Amino acid sequence: MHRFGVRCLLLAALVTGALGATSALAATSKSAAPTATSRSRYAYHQFTGYVTALDKASLTVEKRGKRPSSRTFSRHEAMSTTGDLVKDARVTVYYRDEGGKSVAHKVVVKAGPETAAN
Repeated sequence: MHRFGVRCLLLAALVTGALGATSALAATSKSAAPTATSRSRYAYHQFTGYVTALDKASLTVEKRGKRPSSRTFSRHEAMSTTGDLVKDARVTVYYRDEGGKSVAHKVVVKAGPETAAN
């Protein structure tokens, strides 16, 4: 009778250890999978507003309205622009956060009411 009790304890310990190893393996495989936050780091963000300042290295865009805000973007060396990028033009900037800085990769100039009338 004593042997049967010891065998049951050994079997229970073996099963518990196998289950623990399986759950640890599952937790490791879940953490290795890419998450939405790691993918969003490489996704383009967008900011729409009016150009307040621009030079060879940077672009400043201001959002107007009830909650105005302003953002300064550094220009990516391969930045593409559609339309005529001038001061006070309404634009949408597609950018990525690279090293804590907003880097503009694409700028789309929107047609404003004064542009559409001409």
